[in-house]
Amino acid sequence: MTLGLAVRRYGLIALVLGLLVAAIASGVWRHLSLGELAAHRVMLTTLVQAHPILSLLVYLGVYTAVVVACIPGPGALSTAGGFLFGTILGGFAALAACTLGSIIVFLACRTAFGGWATEKAGPMAQRIEQGFSKNAFSYLLTLRLIPVMPFFATNVAAGLARVRLSALVGATLIGTSPICFILAGLGSGLGRLFDSGARIDATLLEQPQIILPLTGLALMSAAPIAWRLWRRRR
Repeated sequence: MTLGLAVRRYGLIALVLGLLVAAIASGVWRHLSLGELAAHRVMLTTLVQAHPILSLLVYLGVYTAVVVACIPGPGALSTAGGFLFGTILGGFAALAACTLGSIIVFLACRTAFGGWATEKAGPMAQRIEQGFSKNAFSYLLTLRLIPVMPFFATNVAAGLARVRLSALVGATLIGTSPICFILAGLGSGLGRLFDSGARIDATLLEQPQIILPLTGLALMSAAPIAWRLWRRRR
C-alpha cells in the first residue's frame, strides 16, 4: 500500500483516535460542563463581544473536535452556544458542528473499516447491516430523535454499515436540530438571567426563559417511552 493510499484510507481515523487520546490524556473533557461555563462566563462573554466572528469560529472548531473525538460534551457545548451567541445563532452553530463532526467520524469509519467489518461480521450482524442500509434514513432519524445509543455510536455504526452520506446528513440535520435549539434556548435564558443579576436558586425554574426549554427537554426525554408504546400497538 502506497503512502498516499494509506493516508486516504486511514488519515481520518487517525484524526479521530488522535483527538480521543489527546482529550483523555489532557483531561479537557472534564471541563466541558455547565459549571465551567458559569465559572468563566465573564471572560467568555467579553471575548465574544470583542471578537464575535473569531469566537464563533473557535466555538465551531471546538464543538466539531469534541464530536470527532467521541467524548462527552456536546450537550454542554450546545447550552454554551446559546449562552454566548443566543438561541438562533447558537442553535445553528451547534447543529452545524454536530453535522460536520458526524460526517468526519462516518467517513473515517467507512474508509478505514467498512469493508473489513462487512467481511468479518457474523450472519446476524450482516442482516442488521442490510436492514440498516435499506432503511438508512429512517433508522438514523429515529436514533437522532430518540437517542437510545450515544451520539458518536450512531456515527460509527452508520460508517460501518456503509450507508449513504446523504442519509446521515439529512437525518442528523432533522433529528438533531430539536435538541440543539432547545439546549441553546436554555443557555440563552441562563445568560439573560445571569446578566440581570438574578439569584441562583430554585426560583430560576419559575422563569419562562428556563422553564420553556426544560419543558422541551422533558418532552424529548419522554420520546423513547412514546416510541415503545407506539411500536407495541403496531
